[in-house]
Parts: sequence; C-alpha cells; structure tokens
Amino acid sequence: MEDLLNTRSQYSATKLVILYRLEPGCLGPDGVDHIVTFCQLAERALVHLNADICQWFLAPRFDKSLIEFQYSLAGKVLSHDKAVKFVASFDQQLDVIEAQFEDKLTQLINQYIARKAVP
Repeated sequence: MEDLLNTRSQYSATKLVILYRLEPGCLGPDGVDHIVTFCQLAERALVHLNADICQWFLAPRFDKSLIEFQYSLAGKVLSHDKAVKFVASFDQQLDVIEAQFEDKLTQLINQYIARKAVP
C-alpha cells in the first residue's frame, strides 16, 4: 500500500500544470465583479479533465500582456513546444486537450451567466 501511495505522489508531481488566464469580459459587462469567484468554481469543475496528464488552474487576466495559457512542470515554466512534447509522451495532443478544456470552459461560463441572471 505504501508503494502505491509513493507511486501516486511521484506521478502527480509529474503532471503538467496549465494556468489559464481568463478575461473578465467573458462573464458579461460586470464580469470584473465575478471573475475571481468564477475562476475558483471552474477550477473545481475542471479537476477531472485530463487529470491523468495535467492539472488546471484559472486566474483572472487583468493584464493583457500576460499569455492566456502558461505551462509548468515540477515548478518550472515550460514553453509551448516543451508542453506539446510532454503531452505527446502520453500519446496525447496538447491542442486536443486545450480544445476539450475550452469546450468545458464555455459550458461553465454559460451556466454561470444563466445562474447569475436568475433573480
């Protein structure tokens, strides 16, 4: 049992961490008032998305000079090309993973806006 726990902790330490910076405007004109809460809720909803390869984090994108997707592994920032290679080692494609993420994020945004509109 201890060996299994050690293997799992080593494996989780090798997951690709993907930080996605989300612009407040995606939540409507008052998105700036909701973006932090939405990011926290969305992170929880995304915890199982490609969980064998990556871990998702969301943050408000208040500074547009910052890139949308940022990749890191074991605390070290990776270039897009290195992230592609890492994901390919699992016989996966980063662009497919990102497309799945964006589809799920769109669903979450639509759900959040719909709930926000209900008085």
